[in-house]
Amino acid sequence: MDNILFWHRAHKKMETEKVYGDWFIRYLYQNETGKKANRLFANALFSKTYGVFQDLKLSHRKVRPFIKQFDIPIDEYETGSLKALDPRDSYATFNEFFVRKFRLGKRAFVPDYGRMPAFAEARYVGHASVNPETTFPVKGKYLTAEGLLGNADIARPFEEGPLLIARLCPVDYHRYHYPDSGKVLDHFPVRGRYDSVNPLALKFKPDIFIANERQVSILQTEHFGKLAYIEVGAICVGKIVQSHRWNKPFMRGEEKGYFLFGGSTVVVMGEKGAWRPSQDIIEKTQAGIETYVRLGDEVAVKA
Repeated sequence: MDNILFWHRAHKKMETEKVYGDWFIRYLYQNETGKKANRLFANALFSKTYGVFQDLKLSHRKVRPFIKQFDIPIDEYETGSLKALDPRDSYATFNEFFVRKFRLGKRAFVPDYGRMPAFAEARYVGHASVNPETTFPVKGKYLTAEGLLGNADIARPFEEGPLLIARLCPVDYHRYHYPDSGKVLDHFPVRGRYDSVNPLALKFKPDIFIANERQVSILQTEHFGKLAYIEVGAICVGKIVQSHRWNKPFMRGEEKGYFLFGGSTVVVMGEKGAWRPSQDIIEKTQAGIETYVRLGDEVAVKA
């Protein structure tokens, strides 16, 4: 079966993604029996129940093997709530480890206000303007503003506008941030499924981004106009947590929230012609490749 390859911008090379639960994802989306069983797992009850187990004290035992298997650079992160000689033993539960924060100074947001910083440390694809002919990572009809937001009136300002998709794997930093300063105009949930957002799943269910559970925030920013900021839930994502109160102004780089256990996605849409994704992201997207970008590095530029 095909491996998932991506371009690592900082390393300047193609890399192979290490997929947590690879066999399970392939079973649900590439195996005929698994496809029939999919409905038993791609739902809120299964994902939230699985998430509860990641909060149990015994889940602490999973941390060390996970760090070793996926080469997590644990020295880049803050330690957990437990006193321990080894930072790997400082996390009381797997979820505490999963939502670990970067140590102060490990990431910086680009200072130029004409450049949009990465709002998540993730694998990005981007389009200067989404239309029905858009083909990667899914067909354009599944990336329309109305489909993603679930409301035609709210979607109107974002029709044919720029779009960035940031895919977070279970091995990644799972907090997401504001790409600019501003205020929240609206915030609402869109109910849906809990399918995987892994590319292996998208090949077989291209409607995942418009069918999965998601949280939507409409932002008015100082330098990039109006943005639609969408957190997409996925299989085994126990919860999407909004750590910033939506009725308060926000600052560039400030934490917006985080995902509890599971791979997830953040989608950001803009007004037509207001900004465009960085050229390297656009070029890699056109070639069918995701670009891994570190938190705070440039992902778009003001038009």
